[in-house]
Amino acid sequence: MKKADVFEFYRRLAEANPHPETELESGNVFQLLVAVVLSAQATDAGVNKATRALFAEVGTPEQMVALGLDALKQHIRTIGLFNTKAKNVIALSEALVADHDGMVPADRAALEALPGVGRKTANVVMNVAFGAETFAVDTHIFRVGNRTGLARGKTPLAVERKLDAATPQPFRLHAHHWLILHGRYVCKARRPECWRCIVADLCAFKPKTPPPKTAASPPPA
Repeated sequence: MKKADVFEFYRRLAEANPHPETELESGNVFQLLVAVVLSAQATDAGVNKATRALFAEVGTPEQMVALGLDALKQHIRTIGLFNTKAKNVIALSEALVADHDGMVPADRAALEALPGVGRKTANVVMNVAFGAETFAVDTHIFRVGNRTGLARGKTPLAVERKLDAATPQPFRLHAHHWLILHGRYVCKARRPECWRCIVADLCAFKPKTPPPKTAASPPPA
């Protein structure tokens, strides 16, 4: 995609949604970190449903450790891979208390050293909580990057690096949110809704998906 088209691509997404936000619910940086860890291979809606009661009870790493593994599992049992995720959340909470005075670190190396925290999770926390210009490539952004021609790559890291190189100011801070929301609600995996896409003319995907056929009107009486 040409530089001018990249700028226009983001400009339209920004105009349609000037202040995009994560759809994961949280009340502080620690809760955000927990929510992102729980969201791996799960939907944001499913995570939010499980964490509302949890976060009403737990707001700090110390409180999570005090809650304990078994009680945490009960809170998140509706989320996929909840046994492993619960162990990681307890372990990362213990590490935050022991190594970071109960505070979530802002730098990548320290975040990725926490149990259950990979590059994508670190990117989300750095972007949402600390305002870093990071590009967390999930399945939606991987698809949008490749399908549109914005950032083609065979791996999430390759797509991330191309997004980092191609995304201009003033769009870098919110680019991750615009792309994930576009992939989630418009540029869908099975059937992209090209007929209502505001960047369809800039996108390399062909052939464009036509609008769904409407039921024929009954003949006049």
